[in-house]
Amino acid sequence: MIRTKSPSRPAVRPSSSDGQAMVEFALALPFLAILLFAIVQFGFVLNNYVEVSQAARVGARKASLGRKSGDGASAAIQAARRSAAHLDQQQLDVAVNPNQPWIRGAPVRVRVAYPFQVSVLGFVVRSGDLTSEAVARVQ
Repeated sequence: MIRTKSPSRPAVRPSSSDGQAMVEFALALPFLAILLFAIVQFGFVLNNYVEVSQAARVGARKASLGRKSGDGASAAIQAARRSAAHLDQQQLDVAVNPNQPWIRGAPVRVRVAYPFQVSVLGFVVRSGDLTSEAVARVQ
């Protein structure tokens, strides 16, 4: 049996720029991670705001149709709360103004507020209330 020698390949050595790129990535990674967490938190707050806005519109619509019923304001509050079912109901604040009796053509306002908090890696960046108000004419 005759053995042939396999052609030898030169060893591949990483260039110094590969190490530099790895160090730059390691330095930039925390900032990119914080940016990603901030975008996710912003998405949660935006979703909550959309739900709050929709709840105010639903409540105003229900109030505008509830002139003849004696419990139009409470029906509007319940409709707004049902519309914002994904939010914590204990923290959701719904108000109807003015109180009944309503006259036809008069505006009725439904105000919905919900607290929010933007935290990135455990640090609170911003907090407050998401508030939306919808106005409808009583029919």
